[in-house]
Amino acid sequence: MRFVNIFKLYLSRCWLFLVCLSVMELCLLAIDTTVVEAKSQKPNVIIIFTDDQGSIDVNCYGAKDLITPHMDSIARRGIRFTQFYASAPVCSPSRAGMLTGRFPRRAGVPGNVSSHHGQSGMPVEQITIAEMMKEAGHQTAHVGKWHLGYTPETMPNGQGFDRSFGHMGGCIDNYSHFFYWNGPNRHDLWNNGKEVWHDGEFFPDLMVKQCQSFLKEPHDKPFFLYWAINVPHYPLQGKDKWRKKYANLESPRDKYAAFVSTMDECIGEVLQTLDESGLRENTIVIFQSDHGHSTEERTFGGGGNAGPYRGAKFSLFEGGIRVPAMISWPGTIAEGEVRHQLATGCDWLPTIADLTGAPLPKHKLDGKSLKQVIKSADADSPHENFYWQIGKSWAIREGNWKLLGNPRDTSNQAPLTKEDQLYLVNLSNDIGEKQNLAKEFPEKVEHLKQIYQHYQKSLSD
Repeated sequence: MRFVNIFKLYLSRCWLFLVCLSVMELCLLAIDTTVVEAKSQKPNVIIIFTDDQGSIDVNCYGAKDLITPHMDSIARRGIRFTQFYASAPVCSPSRAGMLTGRFPRRAGVPGNVSSHHGQSGMPVEQITIAEMMKEAGHQTAHVGKWHLGYTPETMPNGQGFDRSFGHMGGCIDNYSHFFYWNGPNRHDLWNNGKEVWHDGEFFPDLMVKQCQSFLKEPHDKPFFLYWAINVPHYPLQGKDKWRKKYANLESPRDKYAAFVSTMDECIGEVLQTLDESGLRENTIVIFQSDHGHSTEERTFGGGGNAGPYRGAKFSLFEGGIRVPAMISWPGTIAEGEVRHQLATGCDWLPTIADLTGAPLPKHKLDGKSLKQVIKSADADSPHENFYWQIGKSWAIREGNWKLLGNPRDTSNQAPLTKEDQLYLVNLSNDIGEKQNLAKEFPEKVEHLKQIYQHYQKSLSD
């Protein structure tokens, strides 16, 4: 009898063990399913596109006199590029090149577009990242500066963005939101194509609120957010705490630095919201400056820093087009790594398509996917060569060789003469582009000229 009781107890315990095992298997299966579902979700994408930020004006790019922890965090949690080039050395064409994956001339934006209401800009037949992502099922939003058209069909809502908040022209006063360059006085602040007024409110703070509101919304599908920050473009209106912090710097660096750290703080607030919303590991964050720093009168003649590079905004020397650029996707791509391959603003569209599975536009692209470069520091650059043009100035880079036609040096580091209309440099031993080698290497000049002529024919066709 005792044996029977012991056997019954044994069976009951076995049954209990089997029940517990089954429950554990079901829990593990549920967890596995959740992981699979999470990994199968299409990632969100955020592009943070800054304005007139100097080539080294982030701590992780060499700035010693700035405070930029939040921009640095993107590099720390992702990949930083050292040879990344804007599509152009001025605002509108750089934005057109980035948003379409095409040379700015091919995108129909060879130079800055008008900042007057009613003036068109980038042709509507161009396909933007927003249109590509919308077709792939993403919600799309624009916050900040546009500068690619000022008619309903060429403003953001006509170019693939479900929603838009910001200014359409080149720059605004950050408190009155009036166009900054010249008269007649005109207000420039829009929400989904309708003029809105936020008198006295600091525009960078308004942008942060718009981004945070968008991120906090319940999303039934992935999103693409293009945050085109109008900073540190003039007017240099940094917050008082930062003006006091940089009071020891000489002018205009003090004013520029205050605005850069104001921007960095804004970026930090949005990234914190991304983290708190639980979206960070399923969001690709891309960061790039649109081109080099300004030396215009409106920015007190300078303030930004190109480090070892010659040139600034409007110039095709390195300081005008070599920019800080980073990509982060924690848990999916490497963190804290550096890539030295040549890459460009035109490359973001095909790269995003490659990383998210979005369908590429069917027309010709000039950008190339950086997916393999992101995967491996040993991968080759997808570009054998690249081409830039602004006005009569043009440049071709192939390997370490770079040929500039009709160059312009807005940093005024050295005089340019008639003999410098063709300006050849080898960046491997002259990163400052101080020595014109055109007479010493006529064959290289001719070779690079032929590449330039090939691109010219391609654009004409």
